[in-house]
Amino acid sequence: MSATHQGARKHLEAITGTLTAAEIARRLEAKHHKPKPRVPGASLTDPATVDKRWALLPEAAEAKAEVADGLSLSHHAAFSHNIENFIGTVKVPVGLAGPLRVNGIAAQGDYYVPLATTEAALVASYHRGASVITLAGGCTTMILSEGVGRAPAYAFNSLLEAGNFVQWCVLNTETIRAKAEATTRFGKLKDVRFTVEGNHVYVLLEFTTGDASGQNMVTIATAAACDFIAESCPVKPQYFFVEGNLSGDKKASAQSFQSVRGKKVCAEVRLPRKLIERHLHTTAEKMVDYWRMSALGGVLSGTIGVQGHYANGIAALFIACGQDAACVSEAAVGVTRFEVGADGELYAAVTLPNLIVGTVGGGTGLPSQQACLKILGLAGAGQARAFAEVCAALALAGELSIIAALSAGQFAGAHERLARGKKADV
Repeated sequence: MSATHQGARKHLEAITGTLTAAEIARRLEAKHHKPKPRVPGASLTDPATVDKRWALLPEAAEAKAEVADGLSLSHHAAFSHNIENFIGTVKVPVGLAGPLRVNGIAAQGDYYVPLATTEAALVASYHRGASVITLAGGCTTMILSEGVGRAPAYAFNSLLEAGNFVQWCVLNTETIRAKAEATTRFGKLKDVRFTVEGNHVYVLLEFTTGDASGQNMVTIATAAACDFIAESCPVKPQYFFVEGNLSGDKKASAQSFQSVRGKKVCAEVRLPRKLIERHLHTTAEKMVDYWRMSALGGVLSGTIGVQGHYANGIAALFIACGQDAACVSEAAVGVTRFEVGADGELYAAVTLPNLIVGTVGGGTGLPSQQACLKILGLAGAGQARAFAEVCAALALAGELSIIAALSAGQFAGAHERLARGKKADV
């Protein structure tokens, strides 16, 4: 990002204050004095090791009781495969939104959705949207596609070598599949795709991952495939990496709408005019006017997709239910569409192509997160598709509520009222 000379001068004045040039130089130069002790213990979570880590923080001794409380330490063994250098847990408030009625291929019924957040008004907004969807008879949900990819990248001396490499991989795809699938009980290699850029080749291996979100699963399987290729392929690369940043892992990307990462899910609902007026205090026409203008605003600002705030609900649900919170960066990509029906009803739909979610593995087995999945009735094997459909239904609820608030002129007032009745900071 460039800055005008006036802007640059004001910024420098603001951040340096009264510091002299010599003082600034001393602050920014490398320092080679003896560092503080390293944090000990790696994956050990027992209370004795936790005490050793807290001993490094005498200035934060009062914080220990809040983070390393008795309940957290009593569950320490459960955390050993989910965290390194464990010192305790952070408590995030959890609220319930719902009931949210979902009429899906996998998810069926009324769900009370646990949302972990520190943002006032968030749960209230999703709760309102969920309630309206339920009053309308529920939303329809469907999983459109599934797959989690890892994209190893290879560098060769020439385009000819790159082409010969691709040809060999194509001819040996079944063996590559067998080597990859031998590392996992549940992962299945569904597709292999190639992208050639000069003398570089990106090989996208796309897997289904059962009820796990599957990121570690596909990494280990892909590494096994790469080992086989390295041993067997007569065309040797100059170098290669197990991931060449083409998979879209934990980032919003333009390829979101060309393929899938995790589960691609769609949810739709039709809201009658009277229901909108009574419960959302607006009209379908006003909501579509706002949606149209916000869609153009998103285009002008360069966003990937067209949506209002998927990240709010998805992040809160992910944290509550033990999902990888960093995957919100890709899961929050999607498209919201509103239309006015012939009798003034509102048709609303959301499509989310990157829902990296699971109901087994990862953080889903931790005590609080397992409890939140049980609140949904979606803990354990056989529930990942239903959980993904609930994610999409929740995103739809959030879009309905926030767009209704904005079109009715109630957005700022709701935040002011629900943020503990305090005036918003200016």
